[in-house]
Amino acid sequence: MRQNKYLLLLFLIHNLFAGEIRDKSESEIYNLAGKDIELSFQKILIDPVAKKKIEKEARQRFFKDFVYVWKISENDSITGYAVLDNVYGKSMPITFLVILNNGGKINAARIIKYREAYGGSISNIGWLNQFAGKNAKSGYETGKDIDAISGATISVNALAKGIKKLVLLFPYIQKNITENTDN
Repeated sequence: MRQNKYLLLLFLIHNLFAGEIRDKSESEIYNLAGKDIELSFQKILIDPVAKKKIEKEARQRFFKDFVYVWKISENDSITGYAVLDNVYGKSMPITFLVILNNGGKINAARIIKYREAYGGSISNIGWLNQFAGKNAKSGYETGKDIDAISGATISVNALAKGIKKLVLLFPYIQKNITENTDN
């Protein structure tokens, strides 16, 4: 009986946390893409062959075998996609969102949940804006293509590689998102 209560409590906490992440992500999407858009949500499983290829190119493993995707539409036309994923900072996950246009170019990147004690300056909008306009052919190397932040080296490197992974994954996402998505 005690174990069942413990499992129920864990289930409720997980669902509360998951709802918070989804709500904050959708709020960011509306703030960035406009209030008149329509969103369709879907969990996309990553093909193992594509996953391995992208991980090798980005030099970072995916956090899970799936990503969360919102299809962004306006006036019955798809205008872009928002992709939510995680990367590990020093020891904790960093949950981030990347909004891409139909051509796979980044419109915006945002930190949804930062859990580390240090390095939270990667959440700064001014720093995140440097990703806007990047695509699969862009450079993502810290110190060369991406500005470093003193005291946030691990987080900067992890996020830059994580964003690169999602941009490389974009053609797969665009090809595999279904028409029937969960709002």
